[in-house]
Amino acid sequence: MKQRVERDSLGERLIPSKAYYGCQTLRAADNFPITGDRVHPQLIQAVAMVKKAAFLVNMELGMLEEKKGNALVSAAEEIMEGQLHDEFIVDPIQGGAGTSINMNMNEVLANRALEIIGSEKGNYKLIHPNNHANMGQSTNDVLPTAVRLGAINLLGRVISRYGEMVKVLEEKAQEFDDVIKMGRTHLQDAVPIRLGQEFQSFADAAKRDLQRFAEAQKGLRIVNLGATAIGTGLNADREYVRKVTIKLSEIAGQDLKQAANLVDATQNHDQLAELSGALRIASLNLNKVASDLRLMASGPRTGLFEITIPPAQPGSSIMPGKVNPVIPEVVSQVSFQIQGNDLAISMAVQSGQLDLNAMMPILVFNLYQSLDIIAQAATVFSRKCLQGIEANKERCRRMVEESLGIITAINPHVGYEAATRIVQKSLATGKTLREIVLEEGLLTAEELDIILNPQEMTRPGIAGKELLEGYGGVYEGKGKK
Repeated sequence: MKQRVERDSLGERLIPSKAYYGCQTLRAADNFPITGDRVHPQLIQAVAMVKKAAFLVNMELGMLEEKKGNALVSAAEEIMEGQLHDEFIVDPIQGGAGTSINMNMNEVLANRALEIIGSEKGNYKLIHPNNHANMGQSTNDVLPTAVRLGAINLLGRVISRYGEMVKVLEEKAQEFDDVIKMGRTHLQDAVPIRLGQEFQSFADAAKRDLQRFAEAQKGLRIVNLGATAIGTGLNADREYVRKVTIKLSEIAGQDLKQAANLVDATQNHDQLAELSGALRIASLNLNKVASDLRLMASGPRTGLFEITIPPAQPGSSIMPGKVNPVIPEVVSQVSFQIQGNDLAISMAVQSGQLDLNAMMPILVFNLYQSLDIIAQAATVFSRKCLQGIEANKERCRRMVEESLGIITAINPHVGYEAATRIVQKSLATGKTLREIVLEEGLLTAEELDIILNPQEMTRPGIAGKELLEGYGGVYEGKGKK
């Protein structure tokens, strides 16, 4: 393999001649063999956008020669389009606050720009990774800005996928609105509820997640580009500092705002923690839904079996015919991962010291993973599970009729002591509550039909005093002889 020699402040390194990365990138690849992963493509594209904005403003101000600047802009645009991503070889978890990511970009940009103008790679006297590709910038304003820009794009996908999931849940809520089933508290029979009501509660929780995502997205639009090293803008032209965020907004198609206090925006990443927190809460809600569905679908012979989840794959290597709820299971596991990621992000955010947070790499690694997997989980959940759920109506109805929980609806009409006696007699004899009430003459069949109407039992204020008014019924435990 042909090689070229490159030098930095620590000495010489041999670089493959075809490589667009350079000496500092190779050192970082050697120093940080941590995950074996590569930097997220969204972050690579976002950093390239930041660089393009810097090149254009520096050219406008006469700071960067147009021939060099145009070549650098062309190189940045190629990376924005997804080219040259194989040249980004540094591990996403690294020391140095992300300097290795920034320098990997600077070296690729410089070498590709050299190639564009007809020079050989490594001829840094002509186009230099630091002097030209990093002009007016620092890792400490480039990377935080790019992290936020990439997160905006990833969050947009999350919001879209979540919106699809909410729509499916609401459609199921309508479809199951007439399915009466037993509600449960403490995993014990409680009072009847409609299956549609439960699905609507799933949808409403997801809607609140969408609201939190939208709020977090506002904070991501505040960036510290122009801050350079610690927020003071050292080594950046004053006009550059004023214009560069405006230029980046045009390039990215996003309404970005430069932070009013660049020192604060360089030190503190609480807005990223806020986004992670919104993802964590969403993951809690996702896990609640997934867990509930697994319980409701349990069986099919010895569980609740109130719903049927679409089969995704055979469930066992030893038990023929077994089908497991694998989609809800994977959704729960995604939830666990996001909660773990949020802890790592929280620790990274609080570990910034003085004028910089050096823990940005682990923060972005976990944040982008959470954004990726929650979007994927929402899509898989919607398309491979939620859309195909069916209600086992007869099973749900029979469990309501056989349940002791409906005594709660009868209680106001016969009194607590009588209701308790009815439950005990039902347990002892196996007779239904309805049969015992009729045997003892406490209520008529017509009155029971009204009181135990499935729809009426699941609407607030219906199965009470006003229900029997005009019918001649009774209330407040007076009983009927």
